[in-house]
Amino acid sequence: MWQRKSIFILLLSLLLTSFTFAQDTQELEAEQAANKKLKGESVLVNLMKTKNSSLKKELIGVHPRVFLTQSEIEGLKDKAKSQKELWQTALSRVRAMTIEPTPAPAQDRRVQNPVGLGIPEAALAYKVTGEKKYLQAAKKYMEAALSYDVWGYVYNKPDVDLAAGHLLYGLGWGYDLLYHDLTAAEREKYKAKLIRQARLLYDFYKPKSGKTYAYSQNHTFIPMTGLAVAAYALKGEVPEADNWAALPRAIYEGVLGTYSDDGFYYEGIEYWIFSTPWLVHYLDVQLHATGEDLFDAAPGLKLIHKYIAHATLPGAEFHFDYGDTYTGGLTRARKSEDYSRERIDGHFQSSYNVLYNLAKKYKNGEAQGVANWLKKKGQVSAEEMWTFIWYDSNVKSIPIEEQETTYYFKDHDVVFWRSSWEDDATAFSFKCGPSEGHAALEKQKKYPEWRLSSGHAHPDAGSFIIWANGEYLTGDSGYEGLTMTQSHNTLVFDGKGQNHEGEGHDIFYGIPYERINKIKIVDATLDENQVSILADVTAAYEPEIGVKKFTRKFEFKAPGSFTITDAVATNSPKIITSFLHADHKIDKISDNTFELEPNETSLLVEIIAPKTFETKVDANILTAPGKPGFVDKGGDEERGVKLAISTKEKVSQAEFVLKLMVKSEK
Repeated sequence: MWQRKSIFILLLSLLLTSFTFAQDTQELEAEQAANKKLKGESVLVNLMKTKNSSLKKELIGVHPRVFLTQSEIEGLKDKAKSQKELWQTALSRVRAMTIEPTPAPAQDRRVQNPVGLGIPEAALAYKVTGEKKYLQAAKKYMEAALSYDVWGYVYNKPDVDLAAGHLLYGLGWGYDLLYHDLTAAEREKYKAKLIRQARLLYDFYKPKSGKTYAYSQNHTFIPMTGLAVAAYALKGEVPEADNWAALPRAIYEGVLGTYSDDGFYYEGIEYWIFSTPWLVHYLDVQLHATGEDLFDAAPGLKLIHKYIAHATLPGAEFHFDYGDTYTGGLTRARKSEDYSRERIDGHFQSSYNVLYNLAKKYKNGEAQGVANWLKKKGQVSAEEMWTFIWYDSNVKSIPIEEQETTYYFKDHDVVFWRSSWEDDATAFSFKCGPSEGHAALEKQKKYPEWRLSSGHAHPDAGSFIIWANGEYLTGDSGYEGLTMTQSHNTLVFDGKGQNHEGEGHDIFYGIPYERINKIKIVDATLDENQVSILADVTAAYEPEIGVKKFTRKFEFKAPGSFTITDAVATNSPKIITSFLHADHKIDKISDNTFELEPNETSLLVEIIAPKTFETKVDANILTAPGKPGFVDKGGDEERGVKLAISTKEKVSQAEFVLKLMVKSEK
């Protein structure tokens, strides 16, 4: 009894002190609720019966088999000799050799995940080198996985969420790789844990009448990838494994079918880094275990390298932080917890190695070039063993310097421009599109069981980010627990912003996508010297706010001149406010002139219209993310400073014209 009481006290303490990001109560309720419009048997039942989830004949009764066979491992032994640098990097990053697994109950943020990633690292190192130290390290991590009675958080989706996906992947692949190196007793206890956890996950996700699936959201496809790996490891030994393999295959029909058409990732770069490897892991395991090639099922996968290249800021240390991406200026100041957490020995952990996989699969020299660029810049990946496996020296790289410096993601309506691929380049981005892309409207009809879960997207239509000479001059504020329009460079009306801001983490929840889809870039002209974008932001605001018209024209002329022109009309008079943000400081030069980030490189702002206005420079206070299941309940946090430019009195028509100029003494 005293042990249970001690554990309860410990967990309560963790609940009160941990600072963790996840869904909020609204999103969790939507996940559990049945859709009354979905009548009869779930479409997944038939998909589970008809889609391929059977092992290739030559793999039946064989171990290892999940991602690699023994003959393929022998090939890796040769590759370790020809690609010594990649192999030594992979060995140096076998975390089980240097990092002790977090002891149970392991309830801090994501601390169980590295155990799942670490098991196969050590196991594969052993299979390639034959050195027993790696075998013992793998077993240490496998024992840690067994010690966690609950995979994940005891207070939020226990055993069925992200940690469960990581640990099923790690223990499942580790069991497969080390099958002949384990004693019979070891195999049985690891198998028993896999069976228990796979059953729990399968029961949560199995098809039911009215059940919906957030196909495009990482909380769905990460657990399903883990379940698939465990299933293919246990096929032939556990009859239930047939269903465990069939369910992810059925769900991935929707995951791939709803994936981004243009390669832009709506959850933001932080979640791309965290979640995209799992998409590729599923495609790899499905191809290797069954022979079914699904890499062409989602055309946007072929454009991922465009997203990564252009979302990466010059210097490759930071990113255009649309969506839930780190902590804004706190991250860029290198002061926040997430800055050190996402770096290994000072190197940014970016999952860039996914591009090596896709470059190899699609014979894509551009993807290879982007990956080589990020590697040269010192970026690292969470699973360097995969960097070694995926890299193919036969893919001819197209250097980043030879790739286009402008790109328009037309499905999500996001534009990127940079003067060059050098570290001192000027770069900017403009965004005005629906949360999950225009194609999502038709995809919802094809996949009626798809439940959009856009909590990591922000109310940022019409916003922009500007960077020059290694400085973030104006832009977004990072990951928020309660996302607000005032954290972005766009407009609010009588203090009210876009979508359902302030009502929960997913501010798009309950809004008909037909209306969200009207948020759009009307026209965009880009070349190396100038950019002209016309966007219609009107539909981003709820009807009761009364915005009849809000169009924004965003113009740029090289080397660093911007003009932002807003035409606004409302149903009734309102105070209209336009925001600009800076990480550190905004100086007032005159009544209509301000300087953002006054330093060697700064952004001068001149207010041309309206003729009469009021301004206020204030700290940017937002709601930080809270603990799992209550992400919208974090406390207040100061991130940078904002300039508010408001009409002096309530008006029903207004024009805002701002001239911005990059000033540099470098």
